[in-house]
Amino acid sequence: MKSLAFVALAVAGISWGLGFPTGKLILTEIDAAHMVLLRFVVAALAAAPFALRSPEVRALFKSPVVLLAGVLYGVAFMVQFEGLAHVSVTVAALLVGAMPALIAVSAKLLGEKVSRMSWAGVAGATLGAALIAGKPDGASSPWGVALSIGALFLFLAWLLTLRRAPPAPNAMAIPAVSIIVAAATVLPIALVMHGPPKLDLSASVWTAILAQGVLATLLATAAWQYGAARVGAASAGVFINIEPLIGAACGVLLFGDHLTAALLAGGLLIIGGSLLVVLGEKKAALGDVRATVAPAA
Repeated sequence: MKSLAFVALAVAGISWGLGFPTGKLILTEIDAAHMVLLRFVVAALAAAPFALRSPEVRALFKSPVVLLAGVLYGVAFMVQFEGLAHVSVTVAALLVGAMPALIAVSAKLLGEKVSRMSWAGVAGATLGAALIAGKPDGASSPWGVALSIGALFLFLAWLLTLRRAPPAPNAMAIPAVSIIVAAATVLPIALVMHGPPKLDLSASVWTAILAQGVLATLLATAAWQYGAARVGAASAGVFINIEPLIGAACGVLLFGDHLTAALLAGGLLIIGGSLLVVLGEKKAALGDVRATVAPAA
C-alpha cells in the first residue's frame, strides 16, 4: 500500500513541476489569469464525473472546509502564475522548494514537534529563497518573485485546510469537488481582470492547456491527496522537491534560462534545506516511537 502511495506522490510532484514550462508556453499567447481559468475549466470538466457521481460526493459541496480549500487552491494558482509572468521558469520552480520549510514552521505553530535539524533546514531554505529574491536572474523581477512567494503561503493554507476535510467516500471525491470550486472561484476574477478569454490559440498552446488541466491539476491534486493520506508528512515532504527540480530543469533545458551562481546557490540551499526538514521530521518521529516503547526507569 505504501509503495503505491509513494508512486502517487512522485506522479504529483512530476505533474506539478510540468505546470511551469507549460505555463510559460501558454503565456506567450494569453495572460496569466486566462491561462489559469482555462486550466481549471479543463480540470473541472474532467473532474465532473467524479464529483457528481453520488449523493455522498455531492454533499461535499456543502462542506465549508472543502469550499474554502477550493477557493484557496484557485486563488493560489492565480497568484502563482501572475508571478510566473514576471519571472523565469527556473526561479518560479526553485522557490517552490521552500514549501517543506513553510510546512515545518506551520507545524511548530500548530503545536507539533520540530527537531533542530528541521529548523536548520528551515534556515537554509529561507536563505536560499532570500538569495533568489534578492538577486533574481535577468528574466525575473522582484514583483514576480514576491508573487511567487506569496502563492506558497496560499498553497500552505490550502494544505492546512485539507487536514480538516471531512471523510470522503472515495479518493477522488475531495480533489474533484475542490477543483470545481476552484474553477468557479477563478472564473469571475479572470473575467473582471481581463474579460472573456481568447480561444483562437495555437495547437501547441491548447495542448499545453489540456496538459495543465488534466495532468498538472486533476491528476496531481488527486495523486497528492491519495499519497499524503497514506504516509507520514515527513515522507510526503520529500516529493515536494520533485516539483522544483522538474520545473528548473525544464527552464534551463527548454527555455534557455540562465543558471546564475546566485540562482544555483539559492536552489541548492532550498532543496538541501527542505531535505533537512524532512530528515529532521523523521528523526523526531523515530525519537517519539523510542520514547513510547522504552521501559520505565
